Amino acid sequence: MDMSSFELFLRTTAVELVIKVLAAITFWIIGRWLIGRVVSVMQLGMSRNNVDPTLTKYLGSIVAIALNITLVLGILGYFGIQTTSFAAMLAGAGVAIGAAWSGMLGNFAAGAFMLVLRPFKVGDFVGIGGIVGTVHEVGLFGTTIVTPDNVLTIVGNSKAFGETIMNYSALPARRVDRTAQLAGGVDVADAISRFKAAVVKIPNVVSTPAPEVNLLDLNLVGPVVAVRPYCHTDHYWQVYFDTNQAIVRVCQEAGWPAPTPASIVKLADTQPAR
Repeated sequence: MDMSSFELFLRTTAVELVIKVLAAITFWIIGRWLIGRVVSVMQLGMSRNNVDPTLTKYLGSIVAIALNITLVLGILGYFGIQTTSFAAMLAGAGVAIGAAWSGMLGNFAAGAFMLVLRPFKVGDFVGIGGIVGTVHEVGLFGTTIVTPDNVLTIVGNSKAFGETIMNYSALPARRVDRTAQLAGGVDVADAISRFKAAVVKIPNVVSTPAPEVNLLDLNLVGPVVAVRPYCHTDHYWQVYFDTNQAIVRVCQEAGWPAPTPASIVKLADTQPAR
C-alpha cells in the first residue's frame, strides 16, 4: 500500500470510523442520562400519586433495563449492524442463560408475585428467609433488608416468598415478652399489682391491648411472673429494655429477697448402733 492509498484510507474509512465511535460514545452518555431522568421522573410521579414505594422501585428497575437494551440496539443500528439478527441472537442467548440461571428467573417471578400479593412493603420490620430486619428495597431478584445491627443483607426473592414471612409491622401493636423470677416468700398478688403499675408508666406502651402481668410458672426458686406490655414495633427495643429496668426497680423498692434455689440438707447418722 503506497502513501496515497494510505492517506485516502485515513480520509475516508478511518476518519468515518472515528466519527462513528465518538458519536456512539456521545449517544451512550446522553442516552444513559436521559434514561436516568426518565426513571426519576416516573418514580417521582408515582410517589406523588401515593403509589407503594416497593412497586415504584420495582417498575423503575424494569423500565431502566428495557431502555438500556433499546439504547444498545440503537447504537448497534447506527454502526450498520443488523439489529434483527442481533435480537434473535439475544433471544437465543436469553433462553440458554435462562436454562442455566433458572434460580434467577425464579427470583424474578417471586418478586413479581410479591408485588401483587404484597406480604410486606419498604419500611416494614419483617422476618424472611431467616433474616430479621427492616425492608430497604424489593429488587428484581432479591429483597434488601437492614438488620437491627445495621448490616445490609440481601435475600433472594424465591427464598423470601417460598418460606415463612413474619411481618411485625402489619399490626399496630406488638407484644414484648419478659419474665420476673421471684423468691419463694414473695406475695404473688402484690408483685403482680406492683408490676402492672410500673409497666403502664413506661413510654410508648399502648393501652390497647392492655399490658399482661400474670403468674407464669412455679419452680424450686419461687414464682415466675410474666410481664408483657404491648407497643409499636418501632419502639420494641426501647420498651424491652425499659421493662427490664422496671422489673429491677420494683424488686428493689419492695425490698424482696434475691431469688435463690432452695436446698435441703440431710444429716446421716454414721455411728453404729449399740
